[in-house]
Amino acid sequence: MSDDAFELFLSDEHKAIRDAVRDFARNEVAPKAMEIDVSCEFPKSHVEKMAELGLMGIPYPEEWGGAGFDTLAYVIAVEELAKVCGTTSITLAAHTSLGTNPIFAMGTDEQKKRWLPGLCSGKTLGAFGLTEPTAGSDASATKTTARLEGDEWVVNGRKVYCTNGTHAGTIVFTAVTDPGKGVNGISAFVVEKGTPGLKMGTLEKKLGLKASDTREVLFEYMKLPKENLLGGKRGEGFKEFMRTLTGGRISIGAMALGLGEGAYERALAYAQERKAFGKPIVEHQAIAFKLADMATQLAAAKHLVYYAAMLKDKGKPFRKEACMAKLFASEAAMRATDEAIQIHGGYGYSREYEVERMYRDVKLCEIGEGTSEIQRLVISRELLKA
Repeated sequence: MSDDAFELFLSDEHKAIRDAVRDFARNEVAPKAMEIDVSCEFPKSHVEKMAELGLMGIPYPEEWGGAGFDTLAYVIAVEELAKVCGTTSITLAAHTSLGTNPIFAMGTDEQKKRWLPGLCSGKTLGAFGLTEPTAGSDASATKTTARLEGDEWVVNGRKVYCTNGTHAGTIVFTAVTDPGKGVNGISAFVVEKGTPGLKMGTLEKKLGLKASDTREVLFEYMKLPKENLLGGKRGEGFKEFMRTLTGGRISIGAMALGLGEGAYERALAYAQERKAFGKPIVEHQAIAFKLADMATQLAAAKHLVYYAAMLKDKGKPFRKEACMAKLFASEAAMRATDEAIQIHGGYGYSREYEVERMYRDVKLCEIGEGTSEIQRLVISRELLKA
């Protein structure tokens, strides 16, 4: 899609990041996107290159090894990557907004010094453990426990759908430390790769985002130093992780937006090349109207995603807007990828064309970091507060 309508939002720095990520995405990520979808091989080389480019810590201060930019710059990077590869996009998003942000937002000075430089520079990949087999939309139903014994926490339980799990150097996760206190008894912790008792479970076989590492994580009498209690305070984990998810919804909206835009761009190009009944199919009203609807809905989604990011950067309340952005962008992108397949006809149903992969990849955006139903629930509650 054309960038013209959004130039007013972007500083020279934003445009430079967009152009750099777009160049990387088109020249290095795109050629391998279909290959890794088939092989399900984690894109380690893409992660290493993103670290070299300074993309792994875009919204974090330089003092912690980040790039010192803002949420909007980060959103643009996620969007540009998603236009060509959902797997690479979600790997960056999960690392930045989920694996790193809780430490930045909640960690003590000592914890920030210990873990942020590696995460923000991309030397270490981050992951986030919240969802459990019986705690999905209702994350307060956490069963994982952490019991303090002397100077150590003994952790037992498991997390599911942990993105980047196998390759993460650190995983932030929640566990019940004070039974009987509800959400106020849930705390957050950081565990490093290689810790005894930390085990990688089943690798999920998914509909889309097949090369993204989505893993069950097991804690079996895992012992952590007292210092690994994130923020140094018990009972703060659930509330902080909910705040983390609010910010993460902006990046999922950006990922959905990019996937939708990628499918739209491919459908537009195909419609101008493919001929039927003596003329390019784009000249048939049935196809032209599909493209018009796709372009309109994605432009609206872009405004919502960028606006939510800018509110966050301004320090303004953004919970409702983040949910709106994720909800609208994910559903608009789902429609766009569906229509892109329809425009391609039989070819669109074939793995030879990328729109089939984008259709599978974008479905996660209606589920992850809060389903569409949860977004509507949160939005409606925020409206009642007004």
